[in-house]
Amino acid sequence: MRRSHPAASAWRARSSTAVTARGVSERRIDRRVPPPPEQAQGTIDMLRLAAYAGPPQRKGKIMAESIGHQVTARPVSRAPQGSVTSQGTLAVYEPGSGKLLGEVRVATAAQVRETVQAARAAQPEWARKSFAARREVLLRFKDLLLDRAAEFCDHLTRENGKTRNESLFMEVLPVADAAHYYGNHAQKLLREEKISLHLFPHKKSYLRRHPRGIIGIISPWNYPFSIPAADAIAALMAGNAVVVKPSEFTPIILEKTRALFEEAGLPRGLFGVVQGKGDVGAELIRSGINMVIFTGSVVTGRKVNVAAAEQMIPCVLELGGKDPAIVLADADVESAARKIAWGAFANSGQTCASVERVYVHESIAKPFTEKVTELARKLRQGEPNQHEVDVGAMTTQAQVEIVKRHLDEARQRGAKVLVGGEITVTPEGARFVQPTVLVGTTQDMAIVREETFGPMLPIMTFKSEDEAIKLANDSSYGLSAYVFTKDRAKADRIANQLIAGTVMHNDTLYTHAATETPWGGVKSSGLGRVHGKHGIQDLCEVRHVNLERIDFPAFWYYPYSRKAWATGLRVYRTMLGKGFGRLKALFGRY
Repeated sequence: MRRSHPAASAWRARSSTAVTARGVSERRIDRRVPPPPEQAQGTIDMLRLAAYAGPPQRKGKIMAESIGHQVTARPVSRAPQGSVTSQGTLAVYEPGSGKLLGEVRVATAAQVRETVQAARAAQPEWARKSFAARREVLLRFKDLLLDRAAEFCDHLTRENGKTRNESLFMEVLPVADAAHYYGNHAQKLLREEKISLHLFPHKKSYLRRHPRGIIGIISPWNYPFSIPAADAIAALMAGNAVVVKPSEFTPIILEKTRALFEEAGLPRGLFGVVQGKGDVGAELIRSGINMVIFTGSVVTGRKVNVAAAEQMIPCVLELGGKDPAIVLADADVESAARKIAWGAFANSGQTCASVERVYVHESIAKPFTEKVTELARKLRQGEPNQHEVDVGAMTTQAQVEIVKRHLDEARQRGAKVLVGGEITVTPEGARFVQPTVLVGTTQDMAIVREETFGPMLPIMTFKSEDEAIKLANDSSYGLSAYVFTKDRAKADRIANQLIAGTVMHNDTLYTHAATETPWGGVKSSGLGRVHGKHGIQDLCEVRHVNLERIDFPAFWYYPYSRKAWATGLRVYRTMLGKGFGRLKALFGRY
């Protein structure tokens, strides 16, 4: 039995018509009777919004366009989502309702440079502070964030469209944990290292890590708080300043973040925010920063890589994935289905590490597919600010179009939708894609090869372990991979053969929140790592300091001579040789 919600009842009381995702149509919705035959296997209840009731308005304010399975209704008078208005602002609309949330001022090139200059002025004094002093500020930030968790969750749900639970567990709590982890462990992770020199025992060498200076962060819309804030916390604890360019689709949360940092005692200028589209990000890279961290598409990531190279600054790129899950014959079917469904549909599938393709052993394909389909059908979808909603809204219209293209192509080429498959955009601009399970997909379909970034789960079968590994690795991406089996040794063996930055056993998705571990991918999934020891160390310049213990007269100094040449050769053959060869070198003549 499908689960409903009071919002659905309220909607039914107000209207008996609906705009469906299969075209412009109006039909009576009555939960007491089954849906029409063509929908029976593929419908998930939508928690209807009050603003969603009724057919498109016909008073000139709304234009409705039918696009295949989708109805897009766009107010004529307002600026498109993510575009710059005539007043030089970014208008931000709630994905779950289409309502205007607020506006932010777009930075000019001069303002970008001013923000970077302010960060440059504030950074040296911050770098001179002890780890304990920096820790005090970051832990105060953590405490303030936890005190205001409900406020931040509410805002993230409205600005991004994820559910309240996802705003807490995928955004707010990971940032609080990052502040706790780096605040308590940064000093140890960045401590001085002593290096023993086997050729020069009369010298002492140390590796010391110094802040790079200013870390530029260009952040995405799918996790507009947890991704940039966690990276910023690591950078600040390492003694850097930070300037962030948020996504134009979710810019407001970073303004709230800046205010919270300053309330926690972070000196003004150390955490700067510059708002705008791609041109502002490009200006940030050439404004004098010392490193850039980018999360986004492969196409833009390549441009960032080139721009960083032109400035001779390092960059870290996290560029998405097409992450596979392998379900072996001995897997716990119910557990695997539950975890894979969450890994595929959480945040409406808008996660770089989402499960975007499943390979299940043919012997358990039927029960596994039935279980995943059952779980997907029970998911409650609707306006995400309700605690009981499982699946929220799609953040951007552009992403809805990509999901639709992948789904349409799969259907046209013979794939079967077992559940879901509907895409709905309300007259006010709210966007929803139903969690969808497909079978009959093949490796050459876009929904299997390209990053979909939506709640689509294609399920395919395999006969042997080698075949599963080959299929999983058959991708231009390499961010994460997931292996389900009761045999831990088998999982470990397969993990060593999968080409991915992270491989998880019997679970999915959450390792981005495991602050201690490095995060990043291979192939088109990006370059470099954030998080953990590797991430925070990359935010520093490594300085090798070599100190003399004894003044030793070396034979390689001026003046050069045959004797010095022979002595050097004898010494090195003695030190680097083995067995009788070392004795021969020591007592021989050259």
